[in-house]
Amino acid sequence: MLSGEIPPEICGTDGNFFSVLDLSKNNFTGELPQCLGQWNWNLDVLALHSNNFRGRIPSFCSSGGSYRTPKMIDLSDNQFEGPLPRSLSNCSSITFLNVGNNKINDSFPSWLGSLPNLGVLILRSNYFHGGIEEPESGSVFPQLQIIDISFNYFQGSLPASYFQYWRYMGEYGHENTNYLSAYMYGPWVVANDYPIYDFSMTIINKGVEMEYRNILGYFKMLDLSSNNFTGNIPGSISSLHGLHLLNISNNLLTGSIPPSLGALTRLEALDLSRNDLSGEIPQQLTELKSISLLNVSYNNLSGPIPKGNQFDTFPNNSYWGNPRLCGDPLSRKCGSSMLLSPPSQKDEGPDAQFEVEWKAIAAGYAVTFVMGIVIGHKMITKHASWFAKTFGLRQLMRRR
Repeated sequence: MLSGEIPPEICGTDGNFFSVLDLSKNNFTGELPQCLGQWNWNLDVLALHSNNFRGRIPSFCSSGGSYRTPKMIDLSDNQFEGPLPRSLSNCSSITFLNVGNNKINDSFPSWLGSLPNLGVLILRSNYFHGGIEEPESGSVFPQLQIIDISFNYFQGSLPASYFQYWRYMGEYGHENTNYLSAYMYGPWVVANDYPIYDFSMTIINKGVEMEYRNILGYFKMLDLSSNNFTGNIPGSISSLHGLHLLNISNNLLTGSIPPSLGALTRLEALDLSRNDLSGEIPQQLTELKSISLLNVSYNNLSGPIPKGNQFDTFPNNSYWGNPRLCGDPLSRKCGSSMLLSPPSQKDEGPDAQFEVEWKAIAAGYAVTFVMGIVIGHKMITKHASWFAKTFGLRQLMRRR
């Protein structure tokens, strides 16, 4: 529950004895002292997340000299504004950069692609905007394994060339069972056998916001959801063989689902929901034997739902909002006349089938009733005398 501002005097501290500065999860406010950006300390870890800091992010790694650059910077869950400082491209040792959930207004920081060790880049829930331009060279983000740019304002096509160049995501890498972390250095930690500081993050996994207190070294994720991306899903995305999570939901994507996605055999979650995708669900996706969550709801998909392997376990809400999809687990059977019915925003369940039958019966009764009135009126009009004599309908004779 610490509060207040960080005083500028902190920059007068002998930083040679600082390895970690962790002020996270408090109530600190105000702007960060700009002298922090000069980085004349030997910090390995700067963790300031989950406070109420505001203003611009200091120009980290802007000073020269022989000082080490940090391995981790976490400024997430604050109120930082303005663009990212370009000096971050000088942080050659950084492996973890998280500025998620702020008010940063900038274009995609492609200039971070030159960092040789950057493995985790989280930009989610900011005001990043514009298209993601093609990289100038093939050597960009060589060690990237987790990138989350969700809940921003990116637009244009998905970055097809980047998918080809993110080679580390294309590796399986299950042999790396260590956690992503930083060794702490300094005079006092040498005597304590270089303790480790584990990195952590909060992401959306399988539709649920989850906090990872430790990040396994082999975990690989790509989240481009909740932006304004348009066009097709590029086939080059299938080169990211090591992916565990792929989320490109809630965009404006069109075209069909590439069958080549079936090559992502390490996938545990695939979310393509709330786009404008069309065509059939490729049978090749049944090769995703590690997948436990599939969501293709609210698109324009059609045809039969594939069967086999994990596809036999997905619930019907994985397919909602696709009125021309058919087959299990939906109640809409393939080949049924219901495929010709107008699109509906809700999936057919047991109650929906009862409702259809009830409406058909009611319509039949209504037609029969109207026909009875018409035929009866004609007969009474034609044989009015007989009806009057037989049933004593004198009032009818008077009207005639």
